[in-house]
Amino acid sequence: MIRSTQWLLIAVFSISLAGCGGTEDPPQSVAPMPTTTTAAATPEPLRIAVLRFSHETCTFCPGGDVTMEDWTKIRDMDVGDEVLTAGGYTKGFTSAMREYQGVELIGLTSPPGVYGGSSRSWSTRETFEEIMAGQIADLEAAMPVDGVYLAMHGAMAVRDIPRPEAEVAKRIRQVVGPDVPIAATFDLHANEDEEFLKWADISLVIKRYPHYDTGLQGERAARLLLRTIRGSYEPTGATRRPGIVTPTVLQWTGRSPYMDIYERARRWESRETDVFVSVALGFPWSDVPDLGANIQVITNNDQALADRIADDMNEYMWRVREQMFDTELLMPEEAVSRAINDIEGGVSPVVLADYSDRNGDSTWILDEIVKQGLSGVLYGTVRDELVIQQLLSSEAQPGDAFDMPVGGFAADSSGKPVQITGTLSYIGEGLGYDTIAIVEFGEDNSLIITPALRQIIWTEQLEVGGLDPDDFKAFVTKSRVHFRRGFDETGYSPSIYIVDAPGGFVGTVRLDSLSYDNVELTDLYPYGTPPDRR
Repeated sequence: MIRSTQWLLIAVFSISLAGCGGTEDPPQSVAPMPTTTTAAATPEPLRIAVLRFSHETCTFCPGGDVTMEDWTKIRDMDVGDEVLTAGGYTKGFTSAMREYQGVELIGLTSPPGVYGGSSRSWSTRETFEEIMAGQIADLEAAMPVDGVYLAMHGAMAVRDIPRPEAEVAKRIRQVVGPDVPIAATFDLHANEDEEFLKWADISLVIKRYPHYDTGLQGERAARLLLRTIRGSYEPTGATRRPGIVTPTVLQWTGRSPYMDIYERARRWESRETDVFVSVALGFPWSDVPDLGANIQVITNNDQALADRIADDMNEYMWRVREQMFDTELLMPEEAVSRAINDIEGGVSPVVLADYSDRNGDSTWILDEIVKQGLSGVLYGTVRDELVIQQLLSSEAQPGDAFDMPVGGFAADSSGKPVQITGTLSYIGEGLGYDTIAIVEFGEDNSLIITPALRQIIWTEQLEVGGLDPDDFKAFVTKSRVHFRRGFDETGYSPSIYIVDAPGGFVGTVRLDSLSYDNVELTDLYPYGTPPDRR
């Protein structure tokens, strides 16, 4: 409820992955008006509570369910001011709110994120309940509130909770009541449907993959939420489900038709006043009922306009659906062969993007490197915690001979372990882990071994253990699109190949090889026709 004599109180939930500490600015007071009798009371500041709770969940991935221990293995729960700059969305939100006088930020207890990231499976119901109980307790202690901000991912999966993000919004709504606006920001890979906007008022999705605009969407959410609380904006939404499911490797927004879809959304936002057009492409490795692409449009009290834009975006995506699947994917043998030809022709460095490896231990490309004798390659990385444990237990040192099988834990999807013979060049801290290992093998090749999946996005990440990326002619990355930040969009690598893997399993584009329990894949293009389009 808006109070005419006071600034409004906002409670902010910020749910994201990464985080770091921050210091809250003191609230700024508005000077009292001059009077010959008594001074006017100083307005109370807007109070903003910030909380994080987010996971991109691969429900088909091995390793067992995620527990509280997994949520806090990266570091302890963020509390207080630590939450305010924990993640890009929150940093953007916080930065924008601090442009206004009379705003106080309050951090609510938040988990830092799941160890192993998107290679980890379902969160248990018990874990979800424990985290939510702490969040709700903090929110209740901060009441009354005048607004809530949720910086979420949108592809979290929890046992026995079909739509976790909507559930979070629902429980917050039950605390704050019907008149307090709730805003949220989402990842481009979100799986959401109309259920979320039953409980929340505002939904904004980032528009770029790689994800450059998390902070921007946080800023937009801050200003839109503030306007809503002050009464100059009345969020009116429309949601559409195009009925399309796409593997994330195809979703690069630097190419058409994905580039065109988001440009169309931006065009609507430019043409119309107070319009926010969001498109989430979905995360296909979450076995959830709201799987697939979704469109959410927010207008200022104009339902007809919201519906018109949502219908336009929905039909446009359906018209270009076939083009969404025309990315060239190469099998490992051909990809390595092309890399050799490119290097011999003076075109380097070459990137081989191992898109399908969601566990980090795939060896299909590594096996072909050994077989075909590709030289000058930096392989970053292969996950093998057993090799690292063995090196530590044997007190191995740089310069020691290395002759061990690496990777390939799941032969049906990861390939077989590959015998690597060479020299241990480094063992120690790196890439965010206490221990990694680097092995020199073949002709001028280096292999980085990590204890968990690690996406390499920037060349600077490879400056570890004495490595210099500029010394290499080829790179292998465990990434679908994010690697383009450092290797493509910078102009660093003139030759890039997206590498497929044989068979159908979690991670490949062949989604029909997976056993979904919570969605009928034949209701989604390209595996069938959505019921409302038949």
